[in-house]
Amino acid sequence: MPKPEGVSETTLHGVLMDVYGIGVLLLGESGTGKSECALDLVTRGHRLVADDVVEVVRESDGILIGRGPGRIRHHMEVRGLGIINIRDLFGVAAIRHQKRIELVILLQAWHPDEEYDRLGVEEQTHSILGVGIPSLRIPVSAGRNIAILVAVAARNHLLKLMGVHAARKFAAQLSGDEARDDAGAAGVDLPQLSRDDTE
Repeated sequence: MPKPEGVSETTLHGVLMDVYGIGVLLLGESGTGKSECALDLVTRGHRLVADDVVEVVRESDGILIGRGPGRIRHHMEVRGLGIINIRDLFGVAAIRHQKRIELVILLQAWHPDEEYDRLGVEEQTHSILGVGIPSLRIPVSAGRNIAILVAVAARNHLLKLMGVHAARKFAAQLSGDEARDDAGAAGVDLPQLSRDDTE
């Protein structure tokens, strides 16, 4: 079957999750805990789309859809446990066949000399197949619960899609210019709320 015109594809090393309806792509070097984070999210009621290998297709309208390869779909490799089947362990409610990618989270080993965003006022993007996806960079270190941070990031992204930007509002309050912040937020070009992608 010929591919639709304008569609391009790529394969990424990462994990794709459905967190509160937001397609969250976890990227990072091996050993940063992507699969462990995903497993923690699954136990909290979120859904796995793909682990280790994410196949990404760009649709003609610039929407990125991610899925796992058929031969390893619903499986996850966890150090110390080996290969586990998420569908068999947690049921069909814990998995999805595909999901639109709406947020990229880069997991990086913590470096004390490196500066990290502490306010979140400026929006960062990560380019995949020529499409800029909102992104965050989260440092990973012992004791940090990355799954909670990812879940909160997804919730916060939902608020931004609805026009509520906590960091900008806070900064505006500090500068005494809250009215200008509200007016500026109305003109921000944010993605539309995600549709319910078919499985």
